Amino acid sequence: MNFLFVHQYFPGQYVHLVRHLQEAGHNVIFVTQRRGRELPGVRILEYLPLPPSGAIPPHLQEVEMGVMNGLAVARLCEGLKREGFTPDVMIGHCGWGEVLFVKDVWPSVPLLGYFEFFYRVAGSDMDFDPEFPPASDDPTRIRVRNTINLLSLNAADWGQTPTEWQRAQYPEIHRSRISVVHEGIDTDLVHPEPTARLWLRGGVSFASGDEIVTYSARNLEPYRGFHIFVRALAKVLERRPNARAIIVGSDGVSYGRLPDQAANWREYMLNELEGRLDMRRVHFVGWLTYQQYLAVLQLSSAHVYLTYPFVLSWSLLEAMAAGCLVIGSRTPPVEEAIDGISNGYLVDFFDVDGIADRICSVLHKPTASAAVRAKAREHVLAHYDLKRVCLPAHLELIRRLTGEPPVPRRRPRRAAAMRQAVPV
Repeated sequence: MNFLFVHQYFPGQYVHLVRHLQEAGHNVIFVTQRRGRELPGVRILEYLPLPPSGAIPPHLQEVEMGVMNGLAVARLCEGLKREGFTPDVMIGHCGWGEVLFVKDVWPSVPLLGYFEFFYRVAGSDMDFDPEFPPASDDPTRIRVRNTINLLSLNAADWGQTPTEWQRAQYPEIHRSRISVVHEGIDTDLVHPEPTARLWLRGGVSFASGDEIVTYSARNLEPYRGFHIFVRALAKVLERRPNARAIIVGSDGVSYGRLPDQAANWREYMLNELEGRLDMRRVHFVGWLTYQQYLAVLQLSSAHVYLTYPFVLSWSLLEAMAAGCLVIGSRTPPVEEAIDGISNGYLVDFFDVDGIADRICSVLHKPTASAAVRAKAREHVLAHYDLKRVCLPAHLELIRRLTGEPPVPRRRPRRAAAMRQAVPV
């Protein structure tokens, strides 16, 4: 089969699916903005978005950019069509407008859209944290921001989203055309390791049995509860003289805004907690290699995952698969994975003292949580396992959409990675 993938941040949520399809011998083309990436056997086409006009009101700038992305991808696809390429199915992220016009190029080819998040003015992320209230124009901006989402719902033949809660954020009229299929966690790779060790620069080392509090996010920011976690951590370190913390994540912003009074949220919180946080025992490690990151999870005595009502992080499920004792926020995305009793603990997102108490209780009786850790991994195996649950579900969704099962061919392709920049 011929597959066309579209995602501006190659490979995005499609890394496992694309790799599987290529290894099964299918012809895979991936359209992206990301430069210089390779994946063996996959033809990668890079596009440049068309420039914005510069004369659009602020509320419409994201909409204009989405349209420019869509036009650029459509032009690239016209070139593929002239080459003689026709996909059997098109699969792409619907958040940035890239797939808006692909069916104008191939009207009869089914489009499976990835619907990650539908923004809501109330009852979701925007009005969740009173410490950072929305700006006066945020409600109107958020309503307009869904324009690309809504146009993509009309463009796609079917939709996919990773969790039930994310599906529930979409208007009810559209939910029946969106399937819940998670990208999956490779539990053969992500697993407990009782003998794990980790060495950091400066000769700092960690071993199994140490009191280690862990926290992980792509970026350290309020959306992922960083401000709450660090306040709780200061209290934990006061009460537990042998406890140390490993904090994984960069200083950028994935969601929301940077602080006004500091260069980033790490600096902002360190300024707030100056003199109250024992920095000899707090290790900000930035981004790690995946193997180092897994070692952090495998060493964890207590892993804290806090989030606004927003997209669920892979890191939560990776932590559970690694056998972490997870202390998670009692917010809907987390409650979908953690029941608060058998496979992890839930805490009020804003309860700094309660979070500190829960961390300390776990550190005080480390062996008491063995059954909870085991249940956490079992839950991921049952619901989010890549090879046994999620990948088969994704392939079945493609089969139902195309009428053709994407089964392996007799002679899998072994071509080297192909990367091509395409002017549009």
